[in-house]
Amino acid sequence: MIYHLFEYLQSQGVDFPGIRLLNYISVRAILVILISLVCALVIAPEIIARLQKKQIGEEIRGLGLEGQMAKKGTPTMGGIIILASILIPVLLFGDLSNVYIWLLIITTVGMGAIGFLDDSIKVFKKDKNGLRGKYKIFGQVGIGLIVALTLCLSPQVKIRTGRTQASEVKSTITTIPFVKNHQIDYSWIIPGEGPVHDHCGWIFYAAVIIFIITAVSNGTNLTDGLDGLAAGTSAIVGTTIGILAYLSGNAIYASYLGTLFIPHSSEVVIFMAAFTGALVGFLWFNTFPAQVFMGDTGSLALGGIIAVAAIIIRVELLVPILCGIFFVESLSVIFQTSYFKYTRKKYGEGRRIFKMSPLHHHFQKEGIPALIQKPVKAIPEAKIVVRFWIITILLCILAIITLKIR
Repeated sequence: MIYHLFEYLQSQGVDFPGIRLLNYISVRAILVILISLVCALVIAPEIIARLQKKQIGEEIRGLGLEGQMAKKGTPTMGGIIILASILIPVLLFGDLSNVYIWLLIITTVGMGAIGFLDDSIKVFKKDKNGLRGKYKIFGQVGIGLIVALTLCLSPQVKIRTGRTQASEVKSTITTIPFVKNHQIDYSWIIPGEGPVHDHCGWIFYAAVIIFIITAVSNGTNLTDGLDGLAAGTSAIVGTTIGILAYLSGNAIYASYLGTLFIPHSSEVVIFMAAFTGALVGFLWFNTFPAQVFMGDTGSLALGGIIAVAAIIIRVELLVPILCGIFFVESLSVIFQTSYFKYTRKKYGEGRRIFKMSPLHHHFQKEGIPALIQKPVKAIPEAKIVVRFWIITILLCILAIITLKIR
């Protein structure tokens, strides 16, 4: 709103010192990250107090983890803090005429609403299972469909390719890492040619978008099991996507790197700046020992935002690297469940690959029969979290390096 106010004043010939500063992405990004950080620090104590007053505390399952029962009653649904701290500065300093900003806002509100409903069922109805899985997936797929249809049909969504970047076109081309001419068109996967072939290419692209949004939001949700793990990891990934968005939204840098230039995608930088600032502010209260948990209200929204931002700037195929922790956490649950069912059917009793899944709990347990026994002794929670952060930093550096490894 402030951005549009300054834009209107300039169009009316009003001039005063600093009026043009908001024309610069870098200035707005700095303002947004600071405001989102301050918002989180200011509103968190009040929200935590209200959650405690209403006795909205976390129900802890008896998993036998060290320090686990001490977390019982810690306020949950703290994702409200993150979402508010993102949306306030974005609405103030974002370009609200930009289609990408609205896609990210819709994703934030929509995924947050699904998570809020899930948390509400757990807290108020005392149902540990929360929202039934099929309804949660239905909501995630619905939001993914909105994003996919917008990206496929909106005339504002165009790209420029190659070093000349002569004209803007609607295309299903995306970036693929570790390849010399690191671009691939989803329509290439569909055999044939002609209008039907082109339409099938767009349909396949939409299906990929829906799958990625659903997968990443669920992966983030599974990762949210230790104090500060999901928030810290998401902040690192969000910062990296912000850097990639800045490069993709700048014609000079995109031309130099030979990557896709996405017109108007620089507004993604503003959103990811708010995203990072809000998470850093939330970490003030969420690091070990946590004063508040984000709950599904936060975790589903974080994964959705990361996925949509990556899709907008056409780096969705980098997601397994960028979100390596989320990816491995999801795989650990899939492998553990599948192997347990297979061995129970074959041997009459279920066996484990990991001592516990998701993966972060494997490092907290000891003395449980499993294929993978290392580490033998349990690792303190705070050390697991910091090590996962370090791994995420290394993966994000690798993702940025892929711009030049071709």
